[in-house]
Amino acid sequence: MRLRRAEKAERIGRELDDLYPETPIPLDHSDPYTLLVAVMLSAQTTDKKVNEVTPRLFEIAGNAEEMSSLSVDEIHEIIREIGLAPTKAKNLKRMAEQILDDGGGVRPDWDFLESLAGVGHKTASVVMSQAFGIPAFPVDTHIHRLAARWGLSNGKSVEKTEKDLKAVFPEDTWNRRHLQIIFFGREHCPALRHDLRNCQICSWSATKKRIREEMGP
Repeated sequence: MRLRRAEKAERIGRELDDLYPETPIPLDHSDPYTLLVAVMLSAQTTDKKVNEVTPRLFEIAGNAEEMSSLSVDEIHEIIREIGLAPTKAKNLKRMAEQILDDGGGVRPDWDFLESLAGVGHKTASVVMSQAFGIPAFPVDTHIHRLAARWGLSNGKSVEKTEKDLKAVFPEDTWNRRHLQIIFFGREHCPALRHDLRNCQICSWSATKKRIREEMGP
């Protein structure tokens, strides 16, 4: 019998809670500002690489005032091993200047966060959920992929996937659920050469059609 999306989500939630009762944020940070910087750096880069670069960056520029005082070239020199470093260096300096113009702090305000250079909806969602505890459901490539595999969303865009996941998971679980799905995707449900038939969640949540599409007959 095919499960409805809500029933799937409830069972998936239980399994994820069993697997990941704790959901530490994988990016090292000490406050909302350093989390914002780390998330900005993490686009198309591993969290591991970000965590290797940020200690030196935060030692020199651990707040917006210090970051704004650096040149783009100085920022680039510190983060050069990060993907898209030239663009990110420009965005970090501009973002710091915008924060100073606003009064100097990172505020839990959607419009403010999404107005910052280099900050899109996903980055703002991570900061709102993990720095301020405000319910949000940031969707990265892992979550977008698993939501489709598990039949929780048929969204062609991350915006549609986010809307679908918010509809099936209770709001008070969003902040931990998005991290749990990321952890599961990294550790148990990779994009390539994955055995959906023996996966703890895909084995019962993925449709036969989906399994055939990814694995063949």
